[in-house]
Amino acid sequence: MQEQDKVISVIIDACGGDNAPKQIVEGAILAVNEYKNVKVILVGKEEEIKTILSNLTFDQNKVEVLDARSVITNDDSPVEAIRTKKNSSLVVALERLKQDDSISGLVSAGSTGAVLTGGFLKIGRLSGISRPALAPVLPTINGGNVVLIDCGANMDSSAENLAHFALMGSLYSQAMFNIVSPRVALLNVGVEDKKGNELVKQVFPLLRTLPINFVGNMEARDTLSGDYDVIVADGFAGNVLLKSTEGAVSSMLKMLKAEIKASKLGMFGALFMRGAFKRLKVKLDHSNKGGSPFLGAKKVIIKSHGSSTAITIKTSIKQVIELEQAKMQQKLSEEINRLNKIKE
Repeated sequence: MQEQDKVISVIIDACGGDNAPKQIVEGAILAVNEYKNVKVILVGKEEEIKTILSNLTFDQNKVEVLDARSVITNDDSPVEAIRTKKNSSLVVALERLKQDDSISGLVSAGSTGAVLTGGFLKIGRLSGISRPALAPVLPTINGGNVVLIDCGANMDSSAENLAHFALMGSLYSQAMFNIVSPRVALLNVGVEDKKGNELVKQVFPLLRTLPINFVGNMEARDTLSGDYDVIVADGFAGNVLLKSTEGAVSSMLKMLKAEIKASKLGMFGALFMRGAFKRLKVKLDHSNKGGSPFLGAKKVIIKSHGSSTAITIKTSIKQVIELEQAKMQQKLSEEINRLNKIKE
């Protein structure tokens, strides 16, 4: 059997997210119907999931339903919820993922804190990796992509953590976007080598020793410029960058829409720009990017946006397929262990 024909099983937290379970289940079925080599395991209240499935057409041999009676919400303490809500959809999914070697990865649009905590406590990190990290993909103005790592999994990071983030981000960019030598940059307050706080100053020379294409410091304003393929940051700064970028883009689009509606001439001109606006909307739509992989965990974990639609879930499942086919877990482990041996 060729690698691309291998059946890949993906377990899905059907109760996680603002649009669960309907959009989650429908997204899983979109994936089943589009990708011939995928099987999905939907975890949640069995009767609710089966009611949704009864209105859909799919190969029943490629769908399994696993009952779980409770849900972890954003109001729950992540650590406490993972430890006490044993019958929640997320914990049941994580336990099955941990125990079943035939399952390649998990997709959840639920509480970010719970997904990351559960991934760390239940699944664990790959050998040699100091900390797993979230790595969302953002669109760039030239039509490309940029990986931001970390964006919130680790609020406090060491220089070693950031070095591992850089290596993982580079490997991920290679695998997902077929970039031979991804341009890796360090988020900073200026591009000069000596800029930054103590953490950034410590990690800068370390990144130069890694087997990556490190191009130096970059400023937040150049996030979407297309000049970089991977941006390395601690979780706090990365999360601020991600949310401020999303907020700025959203605000600009609202301002543009208001200006267009402010005059008849603007509305008339917008008719001629309809195609351009439509293409821009597609580029900026996060549902087309799927979710954020939790790189460094022993198995693939994709954290989808809380407002995920069926399309987002389908794309997130595709990410699991692509990472499995790229042997990402194996590559990450090998490269990190090779790096650690060199340091010794």
